[in-house]
Parts: sequence; structure tokens; C-alpha cells
Amino acid sequence: MKKFSRRSFLLNAGLTVSASTAAIALPILITERQQKYTGKKLNIALVGLGRYAGILADGFQYSEYCNLAGIVTGHPAKAEQWKKQYTIPDKNIYNYQNFDEIAHNNDIDLVYVVLPNSMHKEYTIRAAKAGKHVICEKPMGISVQDCEEMIKACKDAGVQLAIGYRLHYEPYNLEIKRLGQEKVFGQVRLIEASLGYRTSDPNEWRLHKALSGGGPLMNVGIYCVQCSRYVSGEEPVSVTAQFGPVTDKKLFVEVEASVMWQLEFPSGAVANCSSTYNCGVDRVFASADDGQFELSPAISYGPFVGKTSNGPLNFPEINQQAAQMDGIGKLILENKPLPDHITGEEGLKDLKVMEAIYQSANTGRKISLV
Repeated sequence: MKKFSRRSFLLNAGLTVSASTAAIALPILITERQQKYTGKKLNIALVGLGRYAGILADGFQYSEYCNLAGIVTGHPAKAEQWKKQYTIPDKNIYNYQNFDEIAHNNDIDLVYVVLPNSMHKEYTIRAAKAGKHVICEKPMGISVQDCEEMIKACKDAGVQLAIGYRLHYEPYNLEIKRLGQEKVFGQVRLIEASLGYRTSDPNEWRLHKALSGGGPLMNVGIYCVQCSRYVSGEEPVSVTAQFGPVTDKKLFVEVEASVMWQLEFPSGAVANCSSTYNCGVDRVFASADDGQFELSPAISYGPFVGKTSNGPLNFPEINQQAAQMDGIGKLILENKPLPDHITGEEGLKDLKVMEAIYQSANTGRKISLV
């Protein structure tokens, strides 16, 4: 993934934002360019040091409002490596046994949970009880009940809970959200969203249901659910779903290899979606009464390519993780509530749809969501 600083993003924005979006994008960018933040940063501890934690650590280098201050890992060698690489003091390094002692550490403001899906609930609740704000990676949990318990724990503790929906801070996805919700091309009638990659490692935790909660739907399919909801601006009223064929009986023992689903919305719009571990795909397409718009690549880490019936979309490439953390961090530093579209309640909405997708695929029935 190409690295771009926030500074280069802002300086280039005036030259690269397309005519169709300049009216909404430029005032925000100009304001930020004039007001470089130099105040206190939000100190964040990463829980789990897997692949995505490394991507987040890179994002901290470009963050104005957030600082990588601590880590939680069960691997002493990894802890030592991160300590040296990111200059993390010993007092801010924890393992899974002594994690609750973080409650006494005033140098940590927020905990970012980057663990396998089935561990999200435990460490979100433990962080909340320790009095720390939480960002939890998607999916929020592996069940609706998980999500409800996490939301309650954070409310009871008086801390804020965000879900790692980085695309709510990414310019191309913000634009297709605007095009759909503001009906720039009229009422959206059809949405197609697909995301997948080919996997072959039987040891990958995502292939083990006890850790992942499911297959590609729980990993990458959630982006398609999210995208369908924010492009339409509506909540689906029903879902029909089908599992794809088991292409490798040794690999896909516990989770699905692929799944396809169809969402119906109150306006009559339909979303046809798929997620898979069998091939690479990354696209979103929407057709409305008076035109179309699409991204491909669309919902991965980019770089994204987009176009509409009026021509290409042209936005700067940004560090998605830095943008997400800054959007969350700035509000927490200002003691302001987080926007609804990244909170635990939003994560709960996705899990309700995903549980219904599995229910439909397992039973062959259309499942009502209202």
C-alpha cells in the first residue's frame, strides 16, 4: 500500500478533486490545511499484533490526533520487537493475563482491539471496565448477542465504542455514499457489491469458525453489507442468500468458501452481493433512475478507481487508517460523541443482517429483517 502523508493529501486535494465533488470536499480540506493541530494526542494501545495491527502502526505515522502508546500481545519476542521499533515504554506493554492492569495506566486513553473475531467481545468489555475508550475491528462480534453485551458494557462504563469502519473516512466511498443518499442520479435501484480473495493456508485463523465466527462473510462480506446500506441510505427489509460450492473439502471444513445474498430495501432497491475465498474481486456498482456510478477497486485498501455517468472520479489517495483514527481521536479529545455510523449500534446493525444471511443460506428461505 502506497504511503501518503496527511500533508500531501491536503496539498494535492485542490488539484485532484473532481468537479462533481469539489463543492463538498474543498471547504473541509481548506479548513484543515489552515489549522494544523499541535495539541495533545490521544494515546492508543493496540490489542493483538497481527498483520492488520502492523498496517495500523503505519497509520500512526501520519496521524495528527493519535499516538501509538502501548501494545498487548502474548508473544514476548513480538513485544520486544515493537518496543524497539515504536519506542514503547515497558509500563505500556501488556499481555493477555495482566491486561486489566491497564486501568491504572493514565498514559493510555483508548484500546484498539485487533484480535480474531471471537475475542472482540471479551477485550472490548475488559477495556471498558478498565475505563478506556474502545475501537473494535470489524466485525464487531460473532453474534448479535456479542454486540449487545459490548454496547451495554461501554455505556455502563461511560466510555465510547467505535467500530473500525475505515471507509467512512475514505474519499471515494464517501462520494458514492453521497451520490446514493442525495439521489444525485435519482433513486438508486440496483447495488452490486463483491469482495473476495483466494486463500490456501489451512492454518489461517479465519478458516476456523471458533475464532472467526464464519467464512468470507465475516471477514470481507461485511464491507458489502456496509456499502449496500450506506449507498442506499436505508436498512434492508429482507434477505435471501445461498452458499457457493465447497471447492476444497480439506480447506473449507468449518466455514463457507463463498456466499451470495440479495437484500431488499424499503424504496424497492435491491443489492446483489457476494464474498468469497475462491478468487479476487473488489467492486461496487450502483444504477439509479438517471445514471450510474461505480468503484473498482472499491472497498479494499485501494488505490481506488471510480467513475459515474458524468465521468471519472478523481480523489487523492490517503492513508485510510490515519484518517479513521484522526476522525475518531479528534472527537474523543474534544469530549464529543462519535457519529452514529461508526458506533457499536452500527456494528450491531451489520451483525443482524449477517446472521440473517447465514440463516437464509442454511434454510433456503427469505428472512425478514423487520
